[in-house]
Amino acid sequence: MAKQAKNPKDTYTIMTELVLPNDTNPLNNLMGGRLMHWMDIVSAIAAQKHCNRIVVTASVDNISFQHPIALGDVVTLEAKVTRAFSSSVEVHIVVKGENIPSGKKYPSNSAFFTFVAVDQSGRPIDVPELIPETEEEQELFDGALRRRQLRLVLGKRMKPEDATELKSIFKLDE
Repeated sequence: MAKQAKNPKDTYTIMTELVLPNDTNPLNNLMGGRLMHWMDIVSAIAAQKHCNRIVVTASVDNISFQHPIALGDVVTLEAKVTRAFSSSVEVHIVVKGENIPSGKKYPSNSAFFTFVAVDQSGRPIDVPELIPETEEEQELFDGALRRRQLRLVLGKRMKPEDATELKSIFKLDE
């Protein structure tokens, strides 16, 4: 049975948290580990929306820490699937902070997580195709194959010479 293709809007997930004292480091900023935990949750929900299945975290790309989030600030995490492969999906997460009393909103973090959809026995299963609709979605979709190949090469699951998308970036075939 073929799975019905979906668009990224079907997977869009928002999660909001308040930074409490137990979430902070000695500088009264949100601990990176707590943020990564929240990022894993929101991206897993987006992946499950796409797959209609249980998903497990397969990899986490570079998490960029651009701006600390202070005690008492609100954290908004936005996640959506950028591309589906045979049994895996890539999810892009954008994190923003907000100091409500001052009205200041600021970008804080971003990352790409990869999830694998599994059956009841924990074995990978096929996932629906993703169809990008906007220019931004198409850009993320196109870049996902390069990011996937990089992950596979770095994880020693693909030979660098087989990473055709990566070679095209550096024009190594010329």
